[in-house]
Amino acid sequence: MGTDCAIEFDDVVAGYGDFMILNNLSLQARRGKITLLLGPNGAGKSTALKTLFGLLRVRRGRIRLDGQDITGASAKALLVEHGIAFVPQGRNLFGQLSVHENLELGGITLGMKATHERIPEVLARFPRLQQRLHSAAASLSGGEQKQLEVGRALLLRPKVILIDEPSIGLSPLVVADVFKLLRQLADQGTTVLMVEQNVRSALKMADDAIALESGRLVLHKPAGELLADPNIERLFLGGAHAMAAAPGGVPAP
Repeated sequence: MGTDCAIEFDDVVAGYGDFMILNNLSLQARRGKITLLLGPNGAGKSTALKTLFGLLRVRRGRIRLDGQDITGASAKALLVEHGIAFVPQGRNLFGQLSVHENLELGGITLGMKATHERIPEVLARFPRLQQRLHSAAASLSGGEQKQLEVGRALLLRPKVILIDEPSIGLSPLVVADVFKLLRQLADQGTTVLMVEQNVRSALKMADDAIALESGRLVLHKPAGELLADPNIERLFLGGAHAMAAAPGGVPAP
């Protein structure tokens, strides 16, 4: 394992009940970089994030953070003790509570004093949230809600951010703002592991790209190199259509 490796999956098997999604998955994500997970639906991308964050049990294999074995650690321990924050897919806010109250709940493990000390640094990144501080979260636009979710995660000053499909339901301009923030965080030393359906835009700001298929790694390349691949449309952007149209479900060569 290289000295710049932050996250390592070593032959990890995990899934739901008796149905395994990750099948001896091995991968590495570099420290202070953005690693993009790619692949068709059911490939194991979101499952990898949930397993890393302790929401799914590792059946076999090991997961390491900065060389330390964190296999089996709870989500709370991973958040508080190891500095891993997870921003899941969809909206995960308390809609009837204000922006400020949602931030307070995000920092509950810190204690109220530390949380109130950190809220201004989060709001400095999101001026719009400052303007809507006392508005109910449910009244925010989709982009503002996503900013609040990310801001809540940043309260803990995480070393690692796991983010699942951040662009869902957002306009292209808002998506660009979210990607810009993730790029800034990585440039400041935060490790970002991301699942994103907007492949081309995500590759433009990511450092590394990892493709999964049937819960296994099938490709690991620099993002820029993959972006320049003439087969990218067929492999990742048009893959679902190619799969559906081909006889027997096999993509045409």
